[in-house]
Amino acid sequence: MNGMIVVLVAAVVLAAGYLLYGRWLARTWGIDREALTPAKRMEDGKNFSPASCFTAFSHQFSSICGAGPVTGTIAAMMFGWLPVVLWVLVGGIFFGAVHDFGALYASVKNNGKSLAQLVEKYIGRTGRRLFLLFSWLFTIIVIAAFVDMVAGTFMTVANAQTGAVDFAASYAGGAAGTISILFTFVAIAFGWINRRFGLTGWRELVLAVALFVAMFAVGMQFPVYLDKLGWFAVITVYLLFAAAMPIQTLKQPRDYLTSIMMILMIVCAVVGIFVLGVRGEAQITAPMVADFSALAVNGSYVFPLLFVSVACGALSGFHSLVSTNTSSKQVEKEQDMLPVGYGAMVVESFVGVLAIVVAGIMFTTMNTGGTGGAAVGTPFAIFSTGVANGMAAFGVDATLAKVFMTMCVSALALTSVDAVARIGRLSFQEFFATSNDAAEDVSAAANATGAAKVFGNTWVATVLTLALGLALAFGGYTNIWPLFGASNQLLGGMTMITLAVFCKCTGRKGFMLYVPVAFLLCSTFTSLVQSTLGCITALQTSGMAVIATSGLQLVFAILLMVLGLIVAYNCLKELFTKKAGSLPDEEPEWSHMGAARSGTGQHAEAPADASSANARA
Repeated sequence: MNGMIVVLVAAVVLAAGYLLYGRWLARTWGIDREALTPAKRMEDGKNFSPASCFTAFSHQFSSICGAGPVTGTIAAMMFGWLPVVLWVLVGGIFFGAVHDFGALYASVKNNGKSLAQLVEKYIGRTGRRLFLLFSWLFTIIVIAAFVDMVAGTFMTVANAQTGAVDFAASYAGGAAGTISILFTFVAIAFGWINRRFGLTGWRELVLAVALFVAMFAVGMQFPVYLDKLGWFAVITVYLLFAAAMPIQTLKQPRDYLTSIMMILMIVCAVVGIFVLGVRGEAQITAPMVADFSALAVNGSYVFPLLFVSVACGALSGFHSLVSTNTSSKQVEKEQDMLPVGYGAMVVESFVGVLAIVVAGIMFTTMNTGGTGGAAVGTPFAIFSTGVANGMAAFGVDATLAKVFMTMCVSALALTSVDAVARIGRLSFQEFFATSNDAAEDVSAAANATGAAKVFGNTWVATVLTLALGLALAFGGYTNIWPLFGASNQLLGGMTMITLAVFCKCTGRKGFMLYVPVAFLLCSTFTSLVQSTLGCITALQTSGMAVIATSGLQLVFAILLMVLGLIVAYNCLKELFTKKAGSLPDEEPEWSHMGAARSGTGQHAEAPADASSANARA
């Protein structure tokens, strides 16, 4: 089949999902266009920081659109490209986008509470602590997988004969690495300039494009050549500061810049596919549907492997952490929640479809003829090479296209891992918090003593989170990915249950969440059991040789299963026992800065809830 047709059909389906199902969901739950959001009421210059719709969208999209929609979808193509496309479309519209929007919505309606704080409010304090521990362990897994991917993308390539650095083969990674280093300092400067001079709209965009051109020019002229361990060190230093700095200093401007680059990448991929399609060179040569029975003989069952491998392209529990920990504290207007929460996920699903089509077109060229159609070579390499070929087809210089795509695919992972590092740090700090107030700065709590004072410190929490993530990273992302996929979807399932309890307690309809909850719990626990058995088999076969990889993964798998079972049980119990309408949306809270900037007193009238909102999306 011509890949151009698949891309066109997917775009129409996803757009229809947003315009029809997404808007119906917003109307059903209720959007108050007059309400002041937590970002404005509780502005503190650190975590709560109101942003324009596009800036908030940029943060959400660049944070969630990591390696998943590329790595997961291409890896799952062992089952054929059609089942993966179908799951991305159905999962993206009815599972993932509902999950992301729902988490953002619940947080905004509860003064910017994190997901763990929502769990405490609707499930109980014990459930919150267990959920925080689960979230922290999960962020460590994500840090491990994504740091390994980025370092592997940038690292030098050795000459097969001499063993010396092959500078020609390493050029794209080295140039992209230089650009990534520059990106950090440029993002800080970009954010400062915007705040200092109040740049918005086209002026902000022009400055961003000018900075991009300068960064690429310098990066391509002065590539940095480091081995994998060297890039591990560079990325660690970056994450250390990205996780601890105020969000508007680095993360917010970086996400704006990254989103522009990712949008340009999507445009280049689409144009390239259409140009190749017109030429008759965009035929998907990968198998449409693989032989499931043959794959099952080797232990690769379509259920649950397909549904946990695709991860971010269809549904990702990690997105709920972004929605509630950071995005809900930036949304300036309630009507922005739909494009930020639902819209960002729809765009990510489209990236997943593009990855499938590119890999399908590249199937023969890159010899991706693994068992049943699985890719040989990293998904990043397949995607970046395929899009770069498409860019060359419409006149872009081949070297520039390769550097651009290497930078893009690394940015997919890097912008997610800095968000994960921040969320992991916050989850660790929240574990020692005595309050369930989203505005409280755990590390500066005046009454903190003993372990709570030490572990609640921002830098201590950041260092511990990164240290464990990097220790696990040395096992390689390919060993971690199955565990990541299962725990990721399990987190999504627990989020969906919490949202179902939220809907019931606030008198909203939540029936659209029940099928996703049941499906996710079944698929994720099945996958975690399989991962556990696989680790046990590896330990029995190889013993001490794999104790640092399979042994550590086994510990994580067991912990995740136990925590997941306990949290899921408590959530389901509350879902069936809570009284409908028993817990209305929270009364609005104010910070001194928020009250001063809004010109409103701290005892302002609470925003209307779902039943009385006079303005709907």
